[in-house]
Amino acid sequence: MATIKIKGIVLAENNMGDYDKMLTILTPNFGKISCSAKGARRPKSALLAGTQLFCFCEYLMYKGTSTYHINSCETIEMFYKIRTDLEKLKYAIHLNKIVQDVTDENQNSYNILQLYLNALYTIAETDKDKELVISIFKLRLLSILGFTPRIYSCVNCKEKENLNYFSIRDNGVKCEACSRQDKSSIFMSESTLNAIKYTISAPAKKLFSFNLKNESLEEFKLITRIYFNEKMEKEYKLEELF
Repeated sequence: MATIKIKGIVLAENNMGDYDKMLTILTPNFGKISCSAKGARRPKSALLAGTQLFCFCEYLMYKGTSTYHINSCETIEMFYKIRTDLEKLKYAIHLNKIVQDVTDENQNSYNILQLYLNALYTIAETDKDKELVISIFKLRLLSILGFTPRIYSCVNCKEKENLNYFSIRDNGVKCEACSRQDKSSIFMSESTLNAIKYTISAPAKKLFSFNLKNESLEEFKLITRIYFNEKMEKEYKLEELF
């Protein structure tokens, strides 16, 4: 059978038989795929490192009847610091659950994969507030999925000044007058609005480059959490590992 090279990150790993693994891998062009890795659990297996959760690799594989089969892999990034820090691991697993929910097979997932990798790198290699990283990830992901909020004028009257409220119900910002008739509106400072604008429009590599403090950070976290859960029709909670 013809072999193909595919880059991807391991979203899930499950033991199969005595030494094998079944993996779920997110790829840029084929979406979320199931892969069999024979002998991956053997101590001296060449597949041992590249078949672990959060490993980003280039895989050489072929497609079988119902699943892919991995012949070899070359590790690109293992996110080692996530594996050795329970706090970082907790946030990485939270992102992982979301990514698994919003991806499917035979789906162009390049932008989602890029966002996920950048978020994991930020968690692993920086001391940035991890709640902020999660919030940025969620809002940018919504934009990728087609839920970009309207942020440059009031969604009701089209006013472009004094946009101090975010409407969960109407998917965007509102002026003070229009917000009075909308119980889903959440007050936000100018810094929070600027953070929302930046998150939606920033280049992928610079997405996590800003910081927020105090009230603006709390506003941003609140808005993104409620807006994300509303659009996903599911409440995502950050759970303790143990």
